[in-house]
Amino acid sequence: MPAQPLSDIEIARQARLRRITDLAQDRLGIPDEHLVPYGHHKAKLALPYIRSLEGRPDGKLILVTAISPTPAGEGKTTTTVGLGDALNHIGKKALIALREPSLGPVFGLKGGATGGGRAQVVPMDDINLHFTGDFQAIALAHNLLSACLDNHIHHGNALDIDLRRIVWKRVVDMNDRALRDITVGLGGPGNGFPRQDGFDIVVASEVMAILCLSTSLADLKARLGRIVVAETRGRKPVTAADLKVHGAMAVLLKDALAPNLVQTLENNPALLHGGPFANIAHGCNSVMATRTALKLADYVVTEAGFGADLGAEKFIDIKCRKAGLAPSAAVLVATIRALKFHGGVAVPDLGREDLGALERGLANIQRHLHNLRDVFGLPCVVSINHFSADTEAEHALLRDRLGAFGVPVLTARHWAEGGAGAAEVARAVVAACEQPSTLRFAYEDADPLWEKVRKLATRTYGAADISASSAVRKQIAALQEAGYGHLPVCVAKTQVSFSTDPSQRGAPSDHVLDIREVRLAAGAEFVVMVCGDIMTMPGLPKVPAAEHIDLDDAGQIIGLS
Repeated sequence: MPAQPLSDIEIARQARLRRITDLAQDRLGIPDEHLVPYGHHKAKLALPYIRSLEGRPDGKLILVTAISPTPAGEGKTTTTVGLGDALNHIGKKALIALREPSLGPVFGLKGGATGGGRAQVVPMDDINLHFTGDFQAIALAHNLLSACLDNHIHHGNALDIDLRRIVWKRVVDMNDRALRDITVGLGGPGNGFPRQDGFDIVVASEVMAILCLSTSLADLKARLGRIVVAETRGRKPVTAADLKVHGAMAVLLKDALAPNLVQTLENNPALLHGGPFANIAHGCNSVMATRTALKLADYVVTEAGFGADLGAEKFIDIKCRKAGLAPSAAVLVATIRALKFHGGVAVPDLGREDLGALERGLANIQRHLHNLRDVFGLPCVVSINHFSADTEAEHALLRDRLGAFGVPVLTARHWAEGGAGAAEVARAVVAACEQPSTLRFAYEDADPLWEKVRKLATRTYGAADISASSAVRKQIAALQEAGYGHLPVCVAKTQVSFSTDPSQRGAPSDHVLDIREVRLAAGAEFVVMVCGDIMTMPGLPKVPAAEHIDLDDAGQIIGLS
């Protein structure tokens, strides 16, 4: 009877990790006095050291993105890790910059976010669980503001806050649908004033976005102060600075602002920091981590959440726009299985050859390629994660059809072989980085908010137009008139379709993007447009991953993936 393949956590547990202080010194030239170790295998980079790097030249930035996600899986994080290992394997000095996982998906449906197989960042159990406490700090800072807001109202409401116009919720880093809409302040006068409230998941918090977009402690504190939590009865905004709590929030986030250094299975350095979701937030790791990586390596591989229509778009239109970053190339990740799913095949049948379904599913990857190359102006490489059930005929069809776009289409085997299995992809990426490119945005700063969403929907989603109720239109117009029209927009919608209907696979066209809700993120400096049936507090599936996670008799974690 053949041996069962090792799970991700079993592979990670077999790794021979280097002490993080030794790795930092040998591979990045960082003396240990500039590290704040969290045990032997993870550390934070000291902020004064990061400031000392400002005069160094930048390396080349490589953005890893993917087709629209499917239940079949695409392997974007695995590709990011594998490509970083592959670049080092072919003799380049490379660093990867990733987001941190959220506990909600770890115990829910998606699982962990440290890669897979032979392409992982480690220690994977630490990273997928509490790590260095960044998310806890973000939750505490967010909820401190929530508590101080209600406390201010309880003690006389000197700012004349209108209880009907409080927009600041609470957060918890767990999928818990029962907390989406709640009532607080029950139990009599001693417990404050009863009002409707709710919870978002931590990765949807504006504090998370602020941490990931801040460039210094001073910038962090200033952005926190600009958070709008409510309106007065006279319809004036009330901010965290008005409540005099932004300084205390900055204190809670002081250590969390520093990027985290870990390593891959092949002992290559990696920075993990921040973790906003791409379907409900802007989906990128921190500006601090990306900028720091660019000073420390010749090539930096980073990823954006979910498909290119969400993660890559926000990476470019929000993060690059605000931070002055410009990728040299993009890697578009797909699998034969996922493309057949977009071609209409049911999940149980994805292991069978189906050239017709693959042909139909190509519409999805072709639109993502169009967005990356023609809308955003980036040279591209297509990386196809190899599965054992793939056939040569399927790969040949993919190379033939996508070859017409003039992009390299390469099969990657880093999941099974580590960096050596993606060496060909790495060489193609290095070549792509030498091609001329001019980064473009989907819309301009000067465009009105409504026009920004319209351009985004028609140019990248294939939509015919956008719509909104009269109340939402008034909200958008009011934000425009109040001076927020110059901000980028952050669309919150389903990640599995270009439309707002998750059942629409492939590349639906001529649909209408309906804006259901608008949220101002004045500190993060973008306007969230909630579209379709998307939740900023996810729920757990019928059988959550938590049912399979446990400790064995030796105290080791099992079931984490």
